[in-house]
Amino acid sequence: MYGARDGNHVLFYHEGGVDVGDVDSKASSFTVPICSTLTEADVTTLIAKVPAERQAVVGKFLKALYDLFADLHFTYLEINPLVFTGGKCHILDLAAKLDETAGFEVGTKWGNIDFPSPFGRESTPEEKHIADLDAKTGASLKLTILNAEGRIWTMVAGGGASVVYADTICGLGYTDELANYGEYSGAPNTAQTYEYAKTILKLMTKEPHPSGEPKLLIVGGGIANFTNVALTFKGLVQALREFDDALKSVNGRVYVRRGGPNYQEGLKILRELDVELQTPIEVYGPETHMTAIVGMALGIRECTRPAVAFSDPSDQRELVNSDDIAPQTSSERKSSRSTSMANAASAADMAPKVVEQARDDNVIFTSKTRCIIYGMQPRAVQGMLDFDYVCRRETYSVAAMVYPFGGYHTQKFYWGTKEVLIPCYPSVETATSKHPDVDVVVNFSSFRSAYDSTLDVLKYPSIKIIAIIAEGIPEKRTKELLMKAREKNVTIIGPATVGGIKPGCFRIGNTGGMLDNILAAKLYRPGAVAYVSRSGGMSNELNNIISRNADGVFEGVAIGGDRYPGSTFMVSLA
Repeated sequence: MYGARDGNHVLFYHEGGVDVGDVDSKASSFTVPICSTLTEADVTTLIAKVPAERQAVVGKFLKALYDLFADLHFTYLEINPLVFTGGKCHILDLAAKLDETAGFEVGTKWGNIDFPSPFGRESTPEEKHIADLDAKTGASLKLTILNAEGRIWTMVAGGGASVVYADTICGLGYTDELANYGEYSGAPNTAQTYEYAKTILKLMTKEPHPSGEPKLLIVGGGIANFTNVALTFKGLVQALREFDDALKSVNGRVYVRRGGPNYQEGLKILRELDVELQTPIEVYGPETHMTAIVGMALGIRECTRPAVAFSDPSDQRELVNSDDIAPQTSSERKSSRSTSMANAASAADMAPKVVEQARDDNVIFTSKTRCIIYGMQPRAVQGMLDFDYVCRRETYSVAAMVYPFGGYHTQKFYWGTKEVLIPCYPSVETATSKHPDVDVVVNFSSFRSAYDSTLDVLKYPSIKIIAIIAEGIPEKRTKELLMKAREKNVTIIGPATVGGIKPGCFRIGNTGGMLDNILAAKLYRPGAVAYVSRSGGMSNELNNIISRNADGVFEGVAIGGDRYPGSTFMVSLA
């Protein structure tokens, strides 16, 4: 038995053992549709070759086994051999996989289960430490040691970026030297980044490389959508200071490339650290290609910083207060915002105004698209309004918010330099009835409640697109949502997505990052290149690459990183 996008597949063969051969080609098979169960008629078809006197017992066993498979959120289960003797079925060997994300739903039924470590080996103390940190935070912290004696260590922000950096290192012929694989993402704070960096540096500096060559730390990542780069780099700086002598003992060298909110400040403190420490630190921003630092670190590419910076940090500032910005008075905030929006509007004015267009089945977003935000996400809402303003939309794209844990109220936001009030309702029913022009919902519910909240949204026929931001929704529940969405002709973007963007028209949540990145990547007006990505971080990196090598992005969608995204690559491209 195994789960698939279209349902659960059941294969049964009346013979077994080590010499059974190719079961897939021999076995009787049946696909149980989503939200359905295995019926007695289905079982009878599967066990047709079992001797008649045994069929009743075997059929009852198979039906009960499938019910258990579905109820406990198994994704794979194989029994070989299944032995019939003494009028009973006996399992002699079994291999199975559980959907770990369903632990909050059926963990009590599972009992005390220890999930095995990746790659079939025992986790090291360092891996266990990072896994423990990961379990205690909403951020994502992952670490796998591939070769503790390796020369090339990575500290990469983002799941998609971690794959890109590992592929680049291996593609250049340094597979045997790659020491680790992992990521830190999801807006970790300074302390979490410090612990992650300290763990890697401790492993990296245990002893010099046998060849005497320098040990390398590649701190890479794409252009973040919402992670505060300066905040995370403060944790990295703290760890690098602590391990400066140890890095010198292994001839350590550090290469950094990063972009995103407050990246200018983050890169600045690292460049200052390069002067302070004995360890050489090469620092680059989004003006440098993401993987260029790999070739620089390995000595096969010259270390050269581009003459033109990505953006001028004196002109564009993050519009929403972040933890590392000093408090301002109301008049100071308005003055600062007026300057920022004036600069942004000046840059955007060079682009032609987007022609208003109505939505049809072949167009996901238009300049008239309006949405409801499910969840209390003021930072994302403000970012969407700032995007709308520099795109010169006639009205802002967020019509309302829904927050089930409070009564009706309004929240203050900025439309350019003007203060506006956006209503917040306790239910989707009220929000959709008050705003019949809305056809998009951006669902920021947690993975625990995203299933129920999305089912609620699907009740209302005016909603045609739902973006599900949460990652870690149980696979069974995701498939049920996708089936119900297909029945109602609703497009699902996600789960586990940052969203999507239609330059000059509409963006979902934090897609495209902060205002400086919107301007630098020319996302305030449509270009000619469309893309589909699974990774949110890599979608923002694509915005940067496309804006530098073509006339900009026409439309971009991050379909999501979970196993069953709402739409596949081919469907999105069609």
